[in-house]
Amino acid sequence: MRALAIALFATTALLGACSDDDDDGSGNNGGTSGGGSSPTAGQKADGGAAGQMGNNEAGETAAGAGGTNGAAARKFTVTLENVAPVKLFTSSGVFNTPTGDAAPGPATPGKSYEFTIHAGRKQKLSFATMLAATNDLFYAPNGDGIALYDEDGEPLSGDVTDQVYLWDAGTEVNEEPKVGPNTVSKQAAPNTGPVEGGNVQLIEDTEDTFEYPAVSEVLSVEVMHVSGTEFKVMISNVSTDTALHTSDGDFAAPISPGTWVVHGGANPLFTPGMPDRSQGIESIAEDGNPSTLGAFAAATSGVTFPASPGVWAVHAAGEMPLFVNGDADFGDGLEHIAEDGNPALLGEELATVDALSAAVFNMPVGSATPGPITPGKKYQFSFEAAPGQSLSFATMLAATNDVFFGPADVGIPLFDEDGEPIDGDITGEVLLWDTGTEANEEPAIGPNTVTNQPAPDTGEAGEGKVQPLSEVDDSYSYPAVDELLKVTISVE
Repeated sequence: MRALAIALFATTALLGACSDDDDDGSGNNGGTSGGGSSPTAGQKADGGAAGQMGNNEAGETAAGAGGTNGAAARKFTVTLENVAPVKLFTSSGVFNTPTGDAAPGPATPGKSYEFTIHAGRKQKLSFATMLAATNDLFYAPNGDGIALYDEDGEPLSGDVTDQVYLWDAGTEVNEEPKVGPNTVSKQAAPNTGPVEGGNVQLIEDTEDTFEYPAVSEVLSVEVMHVSGTEFKVMISNVSTDTALHTSDGDFAAPISPGTWVVHGGANPLFTPGMPDRSQGIESIAEDGNPSTLGAFAAATSGVTFPASPGVWAVHAAGEMPLFVNGDADFGDGLEHIAEDGNPALLGEELATVDALSAAVFNMPVGSATPGPITPGKKYQFSFEAAPGQSLSFATMLAATNDVFFGPADVGIPLFDEDGEPIDGDITGEVLLWDTGTEANEEPAIGPNTVTNQPAPDTGEAGEGKVQPLSEVDDSYSYPAVDELLKVTISVE
C-alpha cells in the first residue's frame, strides 16, 4: 500500500509537470487496477528471487537473479536524465492582415483579424494587440489567459471580450492619444519617446489622466469551437470613427497586428506589476509591430516532454519481462505507465515474479518527493547483476497517449561477450515504444493525452500490440530519443 500511495503521488505530479509550459495539469491520474493474462513461460523468467518494490534512489540495490555466477555480480547504477528542451507555449502565431484585406495592416473600425488554433483541455489563449494612437498601450487577457474549455472539459464558444483588458507596457511615457508627439501616428520613427522604465499594469492602475474608451467600445473577441481541438478566434474593431476624444477632436481607434499563444502556465507574455520582459510586447505596444514577439514565441513553441516514474527489472538474457515486440500488452501494468505515468501495478506484479530483481523508480535526484523528471532532472537506481543478465525498464513519454521509453523487449545485456560489465552512455539502446492500448492523438493537445484526459485510462482503443513508435503511422511528429532522454550506466 505504501508503494501504491507513492506511485499515485508521483502520477499526480506528472500531470503538473506536463502542464508547466504549457499544460495545466489537474493531478487526476491515480493508480487504477489492470487485468489481463500473464505472458507465457519464456517471456517472463521463472524461478528465483522475488523483486523489490517502493522508493529507489541512488545507492539502493536489489539482489540479482538468474546470473551465471553469483560471485561475479557487480553493482550497477543507471541514470535517466531528461535532456528535452523546455517549450513555453504549445503553439503561437501572428495575426496581421484584416479579413478581406490583401496586405498586412491595422484593423480600423469595422475590420477584424481571424486565426485558427488547436488547444487541449488544460490550455488557454493569450494575445496582444496595440491600441493605436497611443504611446505603449495594448489589449490582452490577464495572466490566466482565456479558457477554451469549461470545468467539465467541454469546448467553449462565444464572446470573451470581458476577459480582455487595456494594459500600459510601462516602456514609454504616456502622452495624449493621437495628439502627443511620440504617439504611434505622430512619432518620427519607431521606438521613439521618453523611456518610462515602469511596470506592465492595467491602465486604470496608472497615474495617467487621459481619456480612453472602454475595451468593449473598441474591440470584440469571439472564440468559436470548430471541431475536435480546433477553435476559430476573431478579434474585431467595433469602434466608431470618433471613439477617441482628444483636445484636438475625435478620432478613430485602430488596433494593430498582434501575436497569439496557446499555453498552460500563467503570465505567458508578461507579468502584471513587473517590467516588460524585452521579448516583444514593447514593439507591439509602442509600434504595433508583432514580429519580435512572434519570432520569440515561434522559437519557444512546442511540447515540453517530461518522463514519468517507471519500473526497472534485471532478468536472464533473452527473456522478456515487460513486453514482446509485436504482441499485445501483457496486462500486468505496462499500460498504466505508458498511458498515465503510474508504475504501481507493474511494480507490484514484477515483485511476485521469480528470477527477477525489480523496483519502481519515482524519486528525481535531489527531490524530497516522488514525481516525474522535467527537463534538467534525472532518476537514478542501482542494482547488482551477474554475467548472463540484462536490464529492462519503462518510463512514459508524458504528453502522449501510450508511448514509453524502453530498451528492446529482451533488455540490454549488462556484460559483454568477454564477461566484462558495460559502462557509459547507453542511450542508443533505448527506443520509443507504443503500447498499442490507446489510439494516439496529437501530443499535449489530444483530448485523451495524459495531461488532457478527464480521468485515467480513457481514450479509444489502440493498435493492439506493442511496437516501436517509428512503426506506427499516426501522422504526428516525435523527437528522437536522444533529444529527450540520456541514459547512462556505471559499474563499481
